[in-house]
Amino acid sequence: MSPFAHHLHELRMRHGIRQNELAELIGYDQTYISALEVGLKGPPTPEFVDKLVEGLALSRTEEAALRSAAEVSDRKLVLDADSHPEIYLMLAALKRRLRELHPAQARMIRELVDLPDTVRQQEHEPVKRLRRRKTEEGVRM
Repeated sequence: MSPFAHHLHELRMRHGIRQNELAELIGYDQTYISALEVGLKGPPTPEFVDKLVEGLALSRTEEAALRSAAEVSDRKLVLDADSHPEIYLMLAALKRRLRELHPAQARMIRELVDLPDTVRQQEHEPVKRLRRRKTEEGVRM
């Protein structure tokens, strides 16, 4: 299930409405709502998301989460023509193994890809040094 499919279902449940009610509210067919929720359809158009945001009167936070879920649910990938050959090789290897990846492996790959951003975001804190006690304080009898 795509992040958008999961998010759409959760939104509908939180608002306590059925698929047919949502479809009527935003002007789409119930079968399309169903196909989105089970992941049969790819991410929706921006117009669908706009109508969903308006129809459910979503807050800015909810809207941002919905748009993010739609963006990351895109199943198609297009490489720039000038991508390095290693990118092609890496993606081909990933494609071969995609169906057998465990979610923990997927998370690790994502964290590895995001590592430069994580490192940049961390502030370099100075190393705290322990202060030595004076000789008289250190010796106990």
